[in-house]
Amino acid sequence: MFTDINVPLEYYTETIKRQAVVNDGVTFIFKNQVGSRFETTEYCYKNGIKDYVEELAGDKALTTPQYWECERRGKDREDLDEYKLVIKAALCFSLKTQLKEYYHNSSYLEHGGAPEKAFKSAFVSQINAYLKANNKYNKTDGQVNIQDIEDIIIFVVSSFSTQTSYENQTKKAITNKFIQEAMTDFFRKQLEVYFIENKMEAEKIADQVIINMRSRVKAENTRKTLKTTLQTKMDMTNRIQKFVDCRSKDVNEREIFIVEGDSALGACKQARNAEFQAIMPIRGKILNCLKCEYDKIFKSEIITDLIKVLGCGVEVRSKASKDLSAFDMNNLRWNKILICTDADVDGFQIRTLVLTMIYRLMPQLIEQGKVYIDESPLYEVTCKDQTYFAYNEVEMDRIKEEIGNQKYTVQRSKGLGENEAEMMALTTMNPATRRLILVTPDEAEKTAEMFDLLLGDNLEGRKQYITDNGHLYIDAADVS
Repeated sequence: MFTDINVPLEYYTETIKRQAVVNDGVTFIFKNQVGSRFETTEYCYKNGIKDYVEELAGDKALTTPQYWECERRGKDREDLDEYKLVIKAALCFSLKTQLKEYYHNSSYLEHGGAPEKAFKSAFVSQINAYLKANNKYNKTDGQVNIQDIEDIIIFVVSSFSTQTSYENQTKKAITNKFIQEAMTDFFRKQLEVYFIENKMEAEKIADQVIINMRSRVKAENTRKTLKTTLQTKMDMTNRIQKFVDCRSKDVNEREIFIVEGDSALGACKQARNAEFQAIMPIRGKILNCLKCEYDKIFKSEIITDLIKVLGCGVEVRSKASKDLSAFDMNNLRWNKILICTDADVDGFQIRTLVLTMIYRLMPQLIEQGKVYIDESPLYEVTCKDQTYFAYNEVEMDRIKEEIGNQKYTVQRSKGLGENEAEMMALTTMNPATRRLILVTPDEAEKTAEMFDLLLGDNLEGRKQYITDNGHLYIDAADVS
């Protein structure tokens, strides 16, 4: 049963292009109806995967494209019939483009199977042998692995056989033992010959693989060091200043409230359900993580405490880069992370700074729907025996309209620390009555641009934005 037949255009174009790649010289014509006319695209690779790899490599590749072809006969087991295998492989080493694609009997193998295993075995073995033979390793070096090679290679294999064993019904991988063994032997020998006949290119490949290996090892060591330093165990939370844990060990129900200051800590602590709700106070305003280098970020006690409490390790990929750090969701100790600040300008800024920290260091929390904004009321309205809570001016006007001419009193929130525990429980802590805003990754690029505009180094852009849009927020601005 198909509930949606709106197949994206890319599905057709990618499928047809792949057929053109593995069917040398055959022209595939794709017509897409747009209104009353047709947009026509033709796909044809005269020399099949050889032309495809050359197209991907462009004119700035590390080495010249190579094409290998052979024919073998064999059997998967002694008691099975012999069959024929044709192997076609095209490759090029490149710092700009990385790709691996496997095809068998003109079908795209998404998961590879035997061809991928053969590629990994042959290339790691042969490149490692070349590095050793040419004294490329230092005494302190580890050994290269497939990741170091995959980072610089374009590799496409198209094979054909008269007998094929697929991994399952989806046919995204083949499992023939003979095909794997034949390809492994073929790739290893061809690579050996290629290195002998192309000494300069072999040196380029070897040097870059060594660089990749050393970078990977350094990054892994940095990750392990940081993980040891920052990874939280249950008993570590007891040593984090002012952190209040909950009793439950069930991650599916545990919640943590990131609150503003010690006064909010006191009110929330009285109002919470100690069984599954924990509290982490922020002492002052945290660093603007969008503008800081990683070294400075991890020197901040508040930020490292927050990371410890969340129970996840953070990996800095490169001190010099602005890449987001890797984050281990398997170590997350909470089902919900709730940012709970005062309903004023300072509270909104602290909320934004916390979100910025999560956005830069731990974006997976947002992507997997773990981060919420816990709204706190701006007004408490009492009329006779009835109490109303307004979270903004619009709701306040609606309450006044509902009350009509009856006498009422209005208490404006002075901050979470000033609220009664009963009120906090009802409006902020109780899952049945509180208001949560899920922080989603929708329009992530626009969100990133706005974070950078408001909290980054683009001063002129920020001034222009305030000039153009400031009047829209004048009522919320604290200009007294």
